[in-house]
Amino acid sequence: MDIGGTLDNFTRVISLRRVQYCLTSKAFSMLDSSYKDEKEAFVSGMTGSTVTHINLLSSVALASIFVMYCAQTRTRISLNSISISWLILVLPLLLSMTLFANWPATLFLLISAPGCLLLLIQRKEIGTPLPSNLKSPTTPNPSLQEFHIAPRVEPLPSLTIYRSHMLLITCLAILAVDFPVFPRSLVKCETYGVSLMDIGVGSFVFSGGIASAMPLIKTPSHLAAPLIPKMLRAMRKSLPIILLGIVRVLLVKGTEYPEHVSEYGVHWNFFITLALVPIMEVLLHPMMIHVSVTAIGIVAAIIQQLLLSKFSLSEYVLNAPRVDLISANKEGIVSLPGYFAIHLLGLTTGLLLLPPSPSYFRRIQRSLRTHSLNDRELAQRYGVRQNDKTATELSGYSILWWVLMGLCSLFKLDGGNGVSRRMVNISYIFWICAYNVSFILAYLLLDMVFFPSPSATPKNKRKLDGSSISASSAPPTSPAAIPHPLLDAVNKNGLVVFLVANVGTGLINLTIPTMYTSDLWAMIILCGYSYAICIIAWVLRGVRLRL
Repeated sequence: MDIGGTLDNFTRVISLRRVQYCLTSKAFSMLDSSYKDEKEAFVSGMTGSTVTHINLLSSVALASIFVMYCAQTRTRISLNSISISWLILVLPLLLSMTLFANWPATLFLLISAPGCLLLLIQRKEIGTPLPSNLKSPTTPNPSLQEFHIAPRVEPLPSLTIYRSHMLLITCLAILAVDFPVFPRSLVKCETYGVSLMDIGVGSFVFSGGIASAMPLIKTPSHLAAPLIPKMLRAMRKSLPIILLGIVRVLLVKGTEYPEHVSEYGVHWNFFITLALVPIMEVLLHPMMIHVSVTAIGIVAAIIQQLLLSKFSLSEYVLNAPRVDLISANKEGIVSLPGYFAIHLLGLTTGLLLLPPSPSYFRRIQRSLRTHSLNDRELAQRYGVRQNDKTATELSGYSILWWVLMGLCSLFKLDGGNGVSRRMVNISYIFWICAYNVSFILAYLLLDMVFFPSPSATPKNKRKLDGSSISASSAPPTSPAAIPHPLLDAVNKNGLVVFLVANVGTGLINLTIPTMYTSDLWAMIILCGYSYAICIIAWVLRGVRLRL
């Protein structure tokens, strides 16, 4: 009888039993209040990272688009496969906030390197356009003359990429934060500081402000329309989001799911904030006819800081006990005016970015003030996109927001403690604006470099008298810039994707002890989770769901 072999087998069995016991005890501890307390402590009391670090992490998203554009313009490789799309567009985002979180510049260079090599290959050309395809920006459109409508707002690839990347980063972070592989410096800061997750909530509001510019561009007379019907429409659109906020409160309280009360309060959550700011915007429509939206947004930011500093609302948020419904949700209530300022400044960006020309909305304002609004004239005057002018104005705004953020820090105009997402002080407002405008500008510049518009070159410009240029003077054109199918699907079904991500995050946290998961298993779970989100978005790309 082999006694040594028997002892070895016995030892293995005992070891396996110990592993099973440990896993089982941890799984059961998840149901105990002690695990809930540990989980809350795991994401509490953080002080964040630096602005430079956050910018480097986010630049990985630009590198992935750079590689995709290089492959599109230099090779004939199809990038429409779900697996290839996930590999190029989503995996780098996941790596940037996990394994490479402390080395974002290295990851940026590793991802950019294949694109730089592809630049050595001659780019694909699609030939010279026919004369009939060279449309004059001054040629009236009969349908516009007949129905007096504004020019159609064409999909902007750079905006689609920005919105989808913002959503993907958020969906990845809300689950990754529960694993140790996600650095604690990227977790939402307790009171003051900057982190990757602090960017998410502000960017959602900023992006919502950009989308709110759509009706103002499509219907120039929308600003002057009766206020009450517009309010009712805004409330009807926000009702599903408010209901989602209520459902979330009931689910979190009912399942005793770990929550960070100091983030928004006991009952308040981000869905409620997201639903209220568009309704508040409608109230200012009469003022927007006479005053710059940028000025209104800056004044709102200043008022928010005055409320925090001069009226001691910051002390109230930090020290007041939670004794009633208002004090129980003090963070959500006090931060609401700040998020409203972010929404207004996002609206400013949308009014520059969405129309063919950045001066389009200013012309609408002048026409409304003088009661000489002519939709047909506006449609004829601004028929062709002027990305160069848009990029110039976005550059100016990017510099403005970074400078204002620096001045607030230098002269301690934010109270002297720096950026605060919890209270949404003036430094946080300008940081969110600077970050988002800068990356929107970067995506737009990538579009302009890889897919230059024929109208951007002198040879393709129309003569002042409106006559056509000769076909021979038109240079070969590049493939048109269109949003990638995956990014377009994520953008169009953003709410569904976000809800699926939240449900998936909850189920995973209720199933496994994420705090005690190794980095290897954490990455396997996160990769599967992110791939599943992409599959769901991919399936929905043909059927756009509206909630």
